[in-house]
Parts: sequence; structure tokens; C-alpha cells
Amino acid sequence: MELTIGLWEDLFRFASSLLRPWNAYQVLIALALLVLAFALSRLFGPRLHQWLRTREGWPKWRLRYMLMLYRRLALVFFVIVLWAMVLIMREVTWPSRSYMLVILAQLATAWLVIALIARLVHNNFLRMVLRTGAWVWVTLNILGLEPDARQLLDSIALEVGQMRLSLLTLLQAVVMLALTLAVARFLARNTAANISRNEDISPSMQVLVVKFLQVLFYGAAFFIGLRIVGVDLTGLAVLSGAIGVGLGFGLQKVVSNLVSGIIILLDKSIKPGDVISLGETFGWINSLGARYVSVVTRDGKEYLIPNEDLITGQVVNWSHSNDFVRLDIYFGTAYANNPHEVRRIAIEAAKTVDRVLSHPNAPVCHIVGFGDSSLDYILRFWICDPTGGLTNIRGNVYLALWDAFRENSISIPFPQREVRLLGDDPDPTSDAPGA
Repeated sequence: MELTIGLWEDLFRFASSLLRPWNAYQVLIALALLVLAFALSRLFGPRLHQWLRTREGWPKWRLRYMLMLYRRLALVFFVIVLWAMVLIMREVTWPSRSYMLVILAQLATAWLVIALIARLVHNNFLRMVLRTGAWVWVTLNILGLEPDARQLLDSIALEVGQMRLSLLTLLQAVVMLALTLAVARFLARNTAANISRNEDISPSMQVLVVKFLQVLFYGAAFFIGLRIVGVDLTGLAVLSGAIGVGLGFGLQKVVSNLVSGIIILLDKSIKPGDVISLGETFGWINSLGARYVSVVTRDGKEYLIPNEDLITGQVVNWSHSNDFVRLDIYFGTAYANNPHEVRRIAIEAAKTVDRVLSHPNAPVCHIVGFGDSSLDYILRFWICDPTGGLTNIRGNVYLALWDAFRENSISIPFPQREVRLLGDDPDPTSDAPGA
């Protein structure tokens, strides 16, 4: 209560000081400079925006910062004209007559710098927490209220046994955790980018290393943040052990998927970019997650398949050891056509399709049977880009066969049946006695 009354008295004295002549003059000067800053931003803002539209070759981070400055152009001009006025007033009059302008200039500069630095944090929630916490702390320090505010927040506490949790500790923990997590996120993103550019590391090992570093960075950030605040981690270790036992029983499937994901990354059975078939799902692996694998199909659907299904079920990996895939199509021709010519024409027709390989595995054609109405053939060919689709390449080969058969007068027969019509009157001798 005494601290609250003391803070209220400080605020009352500050409000009363505004009634003094030179303090009131400084407030009016600050308002005039604020209007001037808005006018300058309206004048130069469109020109800056037009200039930014011509900077196509700049890096993205530089464009983001320039765009942020464009959006805060009024604050930038306010800081500039405010410090200029402070320097002028210190030259022409007593320093005490620009005291409030100095405070406003320091606050405006601090807010602008904090906004620029907070832009480095990409997570919106972390950026909001860090920006708000930094603004409050800097404002209290500039106004000289930081010791009283710290004492007031520390007096609001919850005591359970020997543990004392104050509002100050809670706020410090939130800000420090946000700061350490932001640093961990920055390190994890840059490390992941560097690892992904390393061609000596396989894709599956890249994912494993990135996931391990993310867990390491975020775990270290969490414990470092708590230690900076002064939280005793001894009791937290006991509590985390009890929570871990409960999670082990309640989240068996989740843990199973996590372990399965690690096994998939270690044995390199599948990796990003592989083409797989799992039941009725056919597509290529977009990403490997800690709990699931993202598989994108040809129709644009993205299936999130649990890692456990890939470990316990049968998975067809079309590009596990290499990207070569053999496809088979069946067709038949009339008995009147020379089968040697049919095989040659079918192979040449398959080679004319763009995605069909001629080396190292060339197309082949074989007779597989003598059918009721046709000679039956199988045409086998290879491709090296299964992600481009299988149905479309089969269709293109069928079209090439059709065109080649039309040009060479090779007919594709259809089943023929002989139908006999029986008369209305039955044979009188068929049912006769003794027949």
C-alpha cells in the first residue's frame, strides 16, 4: 500500500509540474513537433514507397526493414526533429528548460530502436512479449520509476511452503523465456538453413540433425531462462519425472510415433522426395515430421501419415535406392499381324514418348499368350521421374501405340461370338418315345 501511494504521489507531482510555465511550453513544443513529423511523413512517404518499389534486387531482410521504417516514418521524423530542438534549446537557453523534451526524445528513440530489434523475431507472440516488456522496462528506467515498480511487483507474491512466487518473478520469467526462445529459434533456423545447403549430408540425416538441434536449442533456452530468473530447478526435476511417467502411460501412441520417426530417419528407409505407395495412397514425401510424414499426391491432396504406420505396415518405395521405375502395359493384336513386326513397332513407339528411357534400360515387348481373339503382348519400359505421375505416362504410351498401329495397318481385334437362333417349334422327334 505504501509503495502504491508513493507511485501515485510521484505521478501527481509529475502532473503538477506540467502547470509550470516552461514545462507547459515544452509540452506545446513537443505537440508542434509531432504535427510537423506527421506532415513530413505525409510529404516524403509516397516518394519513399515509390523508391522502394524499384529496389527489386535487394535482399528480403533489407526490404522488410525499409518497409518497417516506411510504416513508422512519422516516429522517425519525430525523433529527428525532437533531438534537433533539444540541441537548439540547449544552445540558446538553460538546460533545465529542455528537460522534458530530452525525456520525450529518449522515450521516442528507445521505442524506435526496440521496434527495429524486435523485428528480428519472426514469431508474432514472442515478438509482442519482448517488445512490450522492453518498452515497459525502458520507460520506467527513463522516468526513474524502475526501483519503485520493481519493489511494488515483488511485494505481490504467492507463498506456498518455502516457495515464494512474486509477480515480478513471473514477469521476468515470461520476458526471459521469450528472449531465450527467440534466440533459440534464430539459431535453429540459421543452422537448419546451413545444413540443408550441405550436399554431403543425406536428406534424411539433415532432417534428423535439424530436429535434434531444435530440441537441444529450445530445451537449453527454457532451462537457461529459468536459471536467469532464479527458479530452483531441483523441484522442477522431480515434477518433470512424475509428469513424464504420466505422459508415458497416457500418450503411448504419441511416443510410439516419435520413436518411429527417429527410426525412419536413422535407417534412411524413406526421405524427402521419395515416391511411396501405402495402401491406396500414392505420392511423394514432402516432409518428415516428429509425429507424421507428409505425403503429397498427384491430385494435390496432402496426407499426414503417422510414423508408426510406416514402420509396421508395408510401404512401397519407388525411389529408395534409385529413381528408375519400370511400368507394364498390356495389349493385343490380330492373329493376321506378324508378331515380330508388332514387337518392333511397339518398342519404337514407346521410345518416342518423352519420359520413356532408352538407356540404360530400353523398352522391351514380349508375347504373353494366345488369347481367344488376339495375340497378347506386354510392353515394359522405364522412367526416372515417378513424381511426374504414372497414369499419364501410361496414357502417352498407349497413344503412341495407337498412332503406330494405325500407320502400319496393325489391327487391335475385339471379341467375336457366333450367335445361333433356334426355331420356335421344337423338333417333334426329340421327345418321342424311344428316341
